[in-house]
Amino acid sequence: MTDLKVIGFDADDTLWINENYFREAESAFCEMLSDFADEKQVMETLFKIEIRNLELYGFGIKGFTLSMIECATEICGEKLTSKLTSRILCIGQEMLDKPVILLDKVEEILQHLKDKYRIILVTKGDLLDQHRKLEKSGLEKYFHHIEVMNNKSEADYSKLVKHLDIIPDEFLMIGNSLKSDVIPVLNVGAHAIYVPYEITWQHEVPSPEVLVKEYVQVESLHDILEYV
Repeated sequence: MTDLKVIGFDADDTLWINENYFREAESAFCEMLSDFADEKQVMETLFKIEIRNLELYGFGIKGFTLSMIECATEICGEKLTSKLTSRILCIGQEMLDKPVILLDKVEEILQHLKDKYRIILVTKGDLLDQHRKLEKSGLEKYFHHIEVMNNKSEADYSKLVKHLDIIPDEFLMIGNSLKSDVIPVLNVGAHAIYVPYEITWQHEVPSPEVLVKEYVQVESLHDILEYV
């Protein structure tokens, strides 16, 4: 990584807490539907619907909320009431209003790196929601560029590198998802550091056969400073 010019940071569960809020919402949702189905059935149905809807809604809380309503419709049928639908909408609205809680030493790390590299934010999800969280985080001042992608594919990263006017070897991506932040980055010839988070959404767990390239893994975000 001797030629690095740009470091990209994932946002959710790399810089601040995110997946915990989805787990809390899923738990509340399962409780709401407990008279109609057990937790396992609700979660399996919800996940199936979420994956099916990704091409329509993309990633984020709004798409998740719509998927919960569709899931409730499928499970409850004609017994789904307007009151229950309103409660599901409240789950999504409460998620959008959650505080942005930074992970340990995030600002200290960005402060340390900002004068050595161009620091950018590379995330995916709902554009409005991601910018809202960035503003609430107080970290916006550290980033030269904000990239909110619909997905994080090899094509997306290739376009990003071209837009930054660098070659792949000059770019490093740091994030908590092997599927989104590491594998596609390595496949375009750039660098990646994997920082696992305590919770990983099932969709972000790659199949073993795609893990064909070596990558750097650290225990905490602060450990990246050993490499940059």
